[in-house]
Amino acid sequence: MTAELAAVTRDRERIIESQRAVESQLRAILEAHHPAPLHLFSTLDRDITLSFITDYPTPAQAARVGEARMQAFCRRHGYSGRVPAAELVERLRPHLLSASSGATAGKQFTTKLFVDQLRLLNTQIRACDQRVDQLLAAHPDAAIFRSFPGIGPVTAAVLISEMGDDRARYPQPAALLAETGLAPVTRASGRMHQVHFRYAANKRMRHAIDWWAFTSTREVDWARRAYDDARARGQGKYRALRGLGARWVRVLWRCWTDHIPYDPDKHQAAKQDTAA
Repeated sequence: MTAELAAVTRDRERIIESQRAVESQLRAILEAHHPAPLHLFSTLDRDITLSFITDYPTPAQAARVGEARMQAFCRRHGYSGRVPAAELVERLRPHLLSASSGATAGKQFTTKLFVDQLRLLNTQIRACDQRVDQLLAAHPDAAIFRSFPGIGPVTAAVLISEMGDDRARYPQPAALLAETGLAPVTRASGRMHQVHFRYAANKRMRHAIDWWAFTSTREVDWARRAYDDARARGQGKYRALRGLGARWVRVLWRCWTDHIPYDPDKHQAAKQDTAA
C-alpha cells in the first residue's frame, strides 16, 4: 500500500509538471490573439476558464457577450464564483483584440488542441487525488499524519510514502531531520565554524514539509508566532519555514514512533507558546 502511494504521488507530480507546461503554452497562444479569457477568472486551468474559451474561442465571438449572456454562461457551467456577470463583462471588454481571419482561424484551431490537453490533465490529476484518498483510507498510519494541522491528503501521502513503514529507519528525530534536509550541516576546523544548508536530502519530503509548515501558520497560533518571530530576527521566508518545519517534524516523529495521532493538548511546546 505504501509503495502504491509512492507511485501515485510521484506520477501525480509528473502530471502536474505537464499541466503547467501545457498551461504556459496555452497562455502564450491566447496572449497572441485572444487574451480576454485570461482576465476573467482566477486561473487559466480552471474548468470555467476552459469552458469560456471553448464557447467563445475568438475575440469576435467573445465581443457579443453581454451581461445577460454572461449570466447564462455562468449558470450553464455551474460557476460558483462570487464575481457578478456585469463585472466579468467589464473585465472582458478591454482585452478584445482584432486580427486577420486567417491568423484567428489558425490560433482557434491550436487553442482547442491545448484546451483539450489541459482538460485531460485536470481529469488525470483528479483521478490521482481520488486514488490517494482511497489508499489513505486503508493505510494504518494515515490517521497519525492527517491528525496534524496543515497536512492535507496529498502531503500526508507524500510523507507516508517517503518515510515508509520501518520505524527503525529513523531511531531518533535527528535522523528524520537530516533525511528531510531540515538539519543544517556544520563544518568546523580550528577557528572556522560554518553552518550550511543541507543539499543532500529527500527533496520530496522537504518540499512537503515546507508546504505543511506554511499551511500550519494559517491554522495554528503558535506556528504563526514562531514564523513571524523568525522573520523578525532577519531570517528569510524559507529559512523560517524550515525552522518551523523542524519543530513539527520532531512532534511527528514522536507520534509516528508511538503509533498515536497528534493531540495539541499534549503538545507541551504549543501549550507553552500559547500561554506566553
